Amino acid sequence: MDTQPHETPTPEVAVAPAVDKPAETVEPDESKAIEAAEEAEELVAEHPDADPEEDAVAPLDRPAKSIEGRRVAIGVDVGGSGIKAAAVDLDTGELISERHRVLTPQPSVPAAVIASIARIVRRIGQEVQLAPDTAVGVGFPGVITGGVTRTAANVDAGWLDFDADAAMERVLGRPVHLINDADAAGVAEMRFGAGVGRRGTVFLITLGTGTGSALFYDGMLVPNLELGHMEIRGRDAERRSAAAARIRRGLSWKAWSADLDEHLVAIERLFWPQLFIIGGGVSKRADKFVPRLTVRAEVIPAKLLNDAGIVGAAMAADERERAAS
Repeated sequence: MDTQPHETPTPEVAVAPAVDKPAETVEPDESKAIEAAEEAEELVAEHPDADPEEDAVAPLDRPAKSIEGRRVAIGVDVGGSGIKAAAVDLDTGELISERHRVLTPQPSVPAAVIASIARIVRRIGQEVQLAPDTAVGVGFPGVITGGVTRTAANVDAGWLDFDADAAMERVLGRPVHLINDADAAGVAEMRFGAGVGRRGTVFLITLGTGTGSALFYDGMLVPNLELGHMEIRGRDAERRSAAAARIRRGLSWKAWSADLDEHLVAIERLFWPQLFIIGGGVSKRADKFVPRLTVRAEVIPAKLLNDAGIVGAAMAADERERAAS
């Protein structure tokens, strides 16, 4: 056995490769993807600007910005409550377009969500000069295998066993690659944020509408871990540990910290990480809860905050495009 020390893997190999579909999973219905894509195209044609933005960006009064010489992809982060997107410089992690956020359609059926993504991507194309083959990475709250969404915890059940890559590529007219949303955030934090240079076992926990998790060992991602859905006290852990759970239940920071701590302790007993990175918007308030946690591992807030999912999704799309070529 080779016992020589090895270098931390490069960022290019930190993104999980496409995962082959397990034999026991359901084959996606091709007609379902085509039908959703056609419906999304109709929605975009009928309502090209139907999505009001949380932070409205003023109409552009200048030509699209040149990005000549920069490696760029579009990152999209789909959540249970909002969809965020921007163009990303892949070498720096910088957002080089406006950061757009719209509400997730309700119900969050595939056609409606895809239409919202298409509208945002078109707006980004008006801000920066994108090549026709600029890839789009989409972070999605569920298990992704081979571009197919296998679970749908905080979105419509229509996403179950849905060929999302194929449907989105048809509507957007660009290469599209999906990745689990927490995995995307983790990849970005390990490359540009709080996890830079950290070896051993590192966990990223994203706290939002639900609770996402990403596991890294010496910089390598173990995809689709979904430990937000591990069972604690007979129910999904995220029902108590998600940031939305604190608001929904009207808890103080102290009370919610105890629920989050119980979840992290359960993960620690299984994997013994050296570091927990806390992501999601709530990481901006880390001083309210991190000092109350009792896990042995170091706990630090994410550095990229709510941009991590956008940046990581863009990185994943670029990596998979290069691997395919």
